[in-house]
Amino acid sequence: MKAALARFCLAFCASLAAALPAAADHNDLVHVDVVDGWVTPDGTVMAGLRIQVADGWKTYWRSPGDVGVPPRFDWSASKNLKAVRLHWPRPEIFETFGQRTLGYSGEIVLPVELFPADASKPVTVAGTAELGLCRDICVAVNQAYFDSNLAAPDAIRRAMAEQPDRSRISSASCKVAPIKDGLRVTASLALPPQGGAEIAVMELGDSGEIWVSEPEVSRRGNSLTATADLVPPEAAPFALDRSKLRITVLGRNGAAETMGCPAG
Repeated sequence: MKAALARFCLAFCASLAAALPAAADHNDLVHVDVVDGWVTPDGTVMAGLRIQVADGWKTYWRSPGDVGVPPRFDWSASKNLKAVRLHWPRPEIFETFGQRTLGYSGEIVLPVELFPADASKPVTVAGTAELGLCRDICVAVNQAYFDSNLAAPDAIRRAMAEQPDRSRISSASCKVAPIKDGLRVTASLALPPQGGAEIAVMELGDSGEIWVSEPEVSRRGNSLTATADLVPPEAAPFALDRSKLRITVLGRNGAAETMGCPAG
């Protein structure tokens, strides 16, 4: 069964102050195909976006870092589509001019799980996406993509397997303290070393307006501590919904993730 018909118009936006002005055509920098997958036992439809980025260029993960552009998707033009869940493969870590960002280079398949409004009818997907496309500079690119019906379920399964592992963190607790312009969160994670110089990422659900600093990370044996500041637009302490706090740890040999962080 075909996973979905999809039309995506992708607008790639600049993310750095030094970005070049928009150019008329940068089709040589990126190519996107819609990948067919399968229907799950729960009745959802697995599809994927295969993004091929030119050598030396990159696009960004859902939480890209201070100078990256997080991908944004609009699915409102779709038919028989109730909801969408993105399954993010483990990102690469980039160091550019002293700034750390998270994203993808080369070829990446982003698994997309489609929830039909009526399981007896096909899903037709039409939407838009805004993605950052950067090297040492960034450019604005406008391109339109249509379904290509690539039958590549194995590529989607491999990408699903590259997600951060939620079973590696056996326990998590957080201490929250008010600061002048927000909150300071200190997370304690029971997690074996992931290899190399580990980094952590804290995210607060879909609260994109809340700025989260790059966590400071320390380790003692199988215990990792990560501390970050969370600052809302009003720059004041706020009520934190701990159930929406997601913490991801990235290392040379693996990645781990936990959702929710009770008091500790």
